Amino acid sequence: MGTGRLNPPSGEAAKQERMAAWEQLQRDIVQCDRCPRLRAHCRQVAREKRRAYREWIYWGRPVPDFGSPQARLLIVGLAPAAHGANRTGRMFTGDRSGQWLYRALYRAGFANQAHSESRHDGLELYDCTITAVCHCAPPQNRPTAQELANCRPWLERTLHLVPFRVLVALGQVAWQAVVRHGRSRDWFSGPPPRFAHGAVVPLSQGRWLLGCYHPSQQNTFTGRLTEEMFDQVFTTARKLLEQSPTRNAPCHG
Repeated sequence: MGTGRLNPPSGEAAKQERMAAWEQLQRDIVQCDRCPRLRAHCRQVAREKRRAYREWIYWGRPVPDFGSPQARLLIVGLAPAAHGANRTGRMFTGDRSGQWLYRALYRAGFANQAHSESRHDGLELYDCTITAVCHCAPPQNRPTAQELANCRPWLERTLHLVPFRVLVALGQVAWQAVVRHGRSRDWFSGPPPRFAHGAVVPLSQGRWLLGCYHPSQQNTFTGRLTEEMFDQVFTTARKLLEQSPTRNAPCHG
């Protein structure tokens, strides 16, 4: 049976259609209320705040993707931090993990600056989009299996829309979510790959999956993840993308 579309859009029409679908996806994410525990936690944190941020108006809602639907590098994280993205409303913004990530992206040429403090700080991503397997800040940074399942459609829609060439999974939970999706789409020629920092896995259609420890304080404070190790992942991503000539415009947050 056909797809029902005899003349699929191309060129500028296809770009506009992708952007419209992308903007609708972000609206749907922000309005999501599938997980009562997570919504209650995000609202409570936004009310009580942390003393250092008492002047902030917390975002307190599901955090949308950050980037462009045209990006060739897609980064998948775990979830917003309670006083990070749950406060600022932008992925990996306002916490130590984000400091690590954006420094690495800046050094690899995927961002115009090495710091990320708010949605209005001038940060731009180049050929890069950031998403997560859970879009609400979970208590103790641990979403339940059901909450991850509730959030899975947002990840699947992101993976469908973004024409990535390289996908970086930050941590084992993100890796497992990506592999689960990839198995249903025949991304792998052999058995499902196991997570490892520095793993480089070829996917179908000339794409790649890279494994990386999450830049959480648990990993960075203990030295399990060093900046050199982190940089190497994005250096590898850059080298793989050089095999694809198309470059995309910068994305404003």
